[in-house]
Amino acid sequence: MMKIFSSLALVMGLMLSSVSSYAAEAASKTFVVITSESVETQGMALVLSLQALKNGSDVRILLCDHGGDIAKKDYQATPLKPLNATPQQLLKKAMSTGAKADVCALYLPNRGLGMDALIEGVSNAKPPQIGAYMADPSVRYFTF
Repeated sequence: MMKIFSSLALVMGLMLSSVSSYAAEAASKTFVVITSESVETQGMALVLSLQALKNGSDVRILLCDHGGDIAKKDYQATPLKPLNATPQQLLKKAMSTGAKADVCALYLPNRGLGMDALIEGVSNAKPPQIGAYMADPSVRYFTF
């Protein structure tokens, strides 16, 4: 009887280990899409992105519509309290911590802008790559 319980405990331990491993892998990628014109919403999206990075998540940020403005060199906003930082400063911090940031593929051409209008480190999204990333079942998707 003891041998059965030992075997059962071993099997349950392996199953829990597998589930824990899957859960850690499943939560390891975070995709954040920012479209809001609200500076507070933009800032909160980036604060949460920074927290995801601190917790070991691979973070990818897509900036579309008004969210794309954050990536422009001439972007201006009042620093948000209590951080005393603008969304662009938070974006730069996220990128320096490992986040990848892109403006959506429609952003630049619809504003008559080129890549030179963007801050260093922000790329122009390629829909096939973004679509593949979104289709990955281990990616958690958030929109702001």
